[in-house]
Amino acid sequence: MTTLLAAKRLGAALSASGKTVSVAESCTGGLLAGAITAIPGSSLYFSGGIVAYRNSAKISLLGVPAGLIAAHGAVSREVALTMAEGSLSRFRSDLAIAVTGVAGPGGGSRGKPVGTVWVAVVALGRVRFVHRFRFPGGREAVRRETVRAALAAAIDVLESEDAGGE
Repeated sequence: MTTLLAAKRLGAALSASGKTVSVAESCTGGLLAGAITAIPGSSLYFSGGIVAYRNSAKISLLGVPAGLIAAHGAVSREVALTMAEGSLSRFRSDLAIAVTGVAGPGGGSRGKPVGTVWVAVVALGRVRFVHRFRFPGGREAVRRETVRAALAAAIDVLESEDAGGE
């Protein structure tokens, strides 16, 4: 599914359910919010977003504990979930999506090579999705695939909720 199609599907699902979404982004640098707001009428369901690129921004803007980053690294399940929870809380949205990763070309390590990305989706304070991806390609490919994966995850969460799933 293309990013545009995914953003349209997410917008339609949010509009149909009357729910709102917010985002917390690191490696995508605002591309996720940009994809969501590229859809006309998105002001009805998009609460806002925070681009927390540096660790200090994750701490001050999203409430990620410095100790969590020290223990697990900024590119981790724990930080992605805390970023999503911070976005959910700050924007009082129904759903929050967070992304953190290594887009490259530098910054990777043996345990977290370039292309490693965590996507988290929380809804009404409950974890609904958290997954580590390893995307191939250069910086722009990693960022683009991260946005696509984040949108797809949010759609899956909404469809699961609509179907009565947990």
